Amino acid sequence: MNASDAEDLDRYLDTVLIGGREPRTVEIVDYTSSWPTRFAADRQRIEDALGATAKGIEHVGSTAVPGLAAKPIVDIMVTVDDPDDENSYLPALVEAGYVLRVREVGHRMFRTPSGDVHVHIWRAGSDDEHRHLLFRDRLRSNAADRTEYESTKRSLVGRYRDMNHYAEAKSDVIRSILRKASSPGARSRD
Repeated sequence: MNASDAEDLDRYLDTVLIGGREPRTVEIVDYTSSWPTRFAADRQRIEDALGATAKGIEHVGSTAVPGLAAKPIVDIMVTVDDPDDENSYLPALVEAGYVLRVREVGHRMFRTPSGDVHVHIWRAGSDDEHRHLLFRDRLRSNAADRTEYESTKRSLVGRYRDMNHYAEAKSDVIRSILRKASSPGARSRD
């Protein structure tokens, strides 16, 4: 990412982050079986809070891929009818202990106060929902892509003090893996 791209990203982040940017060191740790357990606990908490408002609750991101090293943050995707209709879910998630961190058109992100769980709200049936599930499932089923993604993540550690810049730096490899996953005849290699 060049300096101009970084400045553009910072300007955008200043418009969507609740509470401003937070410099944090990116840490990648080996996979741990506690991540699915943590997801299950938060899944139940979210389900209890939202009921039928939640059309789907999925474990996504690197912690959802057995064997893949990751930031020790469990990502959860919750799909709803309309992410921009905050009244339908925001009060319940706040009551359940989650804090709103990102407000983008068509997407919200909440997190636990400790920051170890991120809850992403997307539209049910959207391209965003499909993309997150496709990427997760491709990494679960394809060893070569899983290795490439982990290698990319590890190579970026220490280069960024902002997780958003780190996430942007991974975007080329993510797009490449998604293209392969979407191609006709895509198969696993495990």
